[in-house]
Amino acid sequence: MRKGLKPAIWIVLGVILGFPIFSMTYYTMVRTSTPEFCASCHEIQAAYDGWKTSSHVNNPQGFVADCMDCHLPAPHDTVDFFYTKTLHGIKDVVAHFAGKPYIRAEQAEKARKSIKNDQCLKCHRNIEYMPNKRGAMLAHRQVLYPRPGYEKRCVECHSNLVHVNRSYYDYKDTNGI
Repeated sequence: MRKGLKPAIWIVLGVILGFPIFSMTYYTMVRTSTPEFCASCHEIQAAYDGWKTSSHVNNPQGFVADCMDCHLPAPHDTVDFFYTKTLHGIKDVVAHFAGKPYIRAEQAEKARKSIKNDQCLKCHRNIEYMPNKRGAMLAHRQVLYPRPGYEKRCVECHSNLVHVNRSYYDYKDTNGI
């Protein structure tokens, strides 16, 4: 066998095996990253219903913030994103099959503690510009440019935006701003 043939065989074999494995992993991540997939677990159904009626789904801009937007790091941080997504998935499956009771208030509190400002700022980048709303503008400035020891988290003020039981669709009209 020629000297350069063995590495070439390994490269070809790597591509032949690597492509399907990568494709299956990517397909699995895409399929498991939808709100409908999250809601397929009956424990999460109430949170899904609360999300569907929130302004994070119903707004004049037509933008929808799904589960991953708030509960996972930004996808551009690929390693952290896949690690956190996998960890959340394993934790939820183990809790489901172990019969651990899902206490919504307890889970909501854990989720609030884990949501960082960067996750909110992925979508809400222009929060300083709020004409005719000086108080909100100053409060948001404190979040964007905190003084040492006075850090504020978005969910401290905005904890009841999404996963709230409501019998109506909360449509946020921003035309009057």
